[in-house]
Amino acid sequence: MSTTEQALRIAHLDADAFYVSIELRRHPELRGLPVIVAGSSPRAVVTTASYEARRFGVGSAMPASRARRLCPQAVVLAPDFAAYREASRQGMDSVRAHVERVEVVGLDEAYLDLEGLFSPRTAMRRLIAHIRSQTNLTCSVGIGPNKLVAKVASDAEKPAGFVVLDRTQACARFAGAAPGLVPGIGPKTAARLAALGLTTLGALARAPEQLLVERFGANLGRELRRRARFEHDGQVGTAHKVVSESRERTFDTDLSDPAELQARLARMAEELCESLTRRQRAGRTIAIKVRLDDWTTVTRARTVAEPTSDAALVRSVALELLRDYAPPRPVRLLGVRVAGLRAGREPDGAHGAERGRSGGAHGAERAERIHAREREDQLALPL
Repeated sequence: MSTTEQALRIAHLDADAFYVSIELRRHPELRGLPVIVAGSSPRAVVTTASYEARRFGVGSAMPASRARRLCPQAVVLAPDFAAYREASRQGMDSVRAHVERVEVVGLDEAYLDLEGLFSPRTAMRRLIAHIRSQTNLTCSVGIGPNKLVAKVASDAEKPAGFVVLDRTQACARFAGAAPGLVPGIGPKTAARLAALGLTTLGALARAPEQLLVERFGANLGRELRRRARFEHDGQVGTAHKVVSESRERTFDTDLSDPAELQARLARMAEELCESLTRRQRAGRTIAIKVRLDDWTTVTRARTVAEPTSDAALVRSVALELLRDYAPPRPVRLLGVRVAGLRAGREPDGAHGAERGRSGGAHGAERAERIHAREREDQLALPL
């Protein structure tokens, strides 16, 4: 293997328009049309959209009502997460058959360790061809010296992109891009950078370290500069540790009745504890989240003596926290969480869609909010 090939040791594989692609396998007559996958409730969000719909400005996590206004001719399909999980399993089985070390970070994406492969580029082209033949799904691939370069490269030429870059090439290619292009730099951080005049990755990479440290603190300030320079030390196989699990629901109409709020929260607590028990997890911190109609968001938490997944205890503590807070305005969103979880079993690729699952249409919408937030703000890359 050449020195250049040795430097390109990590790949990021990302299925293109994953949920839409699965729907088009079932509805081939919709190919070429703008298609949106979204729930039907008044506060539903877009799960994903076909590239034809994206040309109208439709994007993931956008309110479905806005997406329909932007693209009134679009075909809207309800999400089917059971089908998506099965398709993900098939695809990841193909990946593991070709590459020994794989880190699955979502239903539709994974990092692959290419060390030891004679020709990483050839191996990846062979893999995406195999996935296409087995599942009829297209994938985009980025290859680089680290996870950061690989992730950004895989997004650079979608759909069906195949981008290979070393760190220097990545710095040059994306120097004029907004900082938000890089995983870990979300909209709020990008806005704070813009206030300093740092509106491109090139400018951020050249910024004095002391300026960033003063503005963002020692750890984040240095990390922002490293990311702008496409420096990253994470290894394939370093999966996210699940430290909490929650259930949340955004209501179709704001709720004011305390009895109704308590009933909804009790049901969420039971669903959460069923999942915790099934995965053999328990935690000591029980918390609630309340979002009011004016978007004020409040959390309240209590720590119990021993790790628990007992539905009666979690329900009791959650309801007591809700009564103590006594929401002063109508409630838009309500949730319950157990944190400080002991290590437990997590199905491969399920953490993004399962961790916030709440069942039914609202569960699908909540799952995609988590999925979209991970992709847009953190992009499955640890800080």
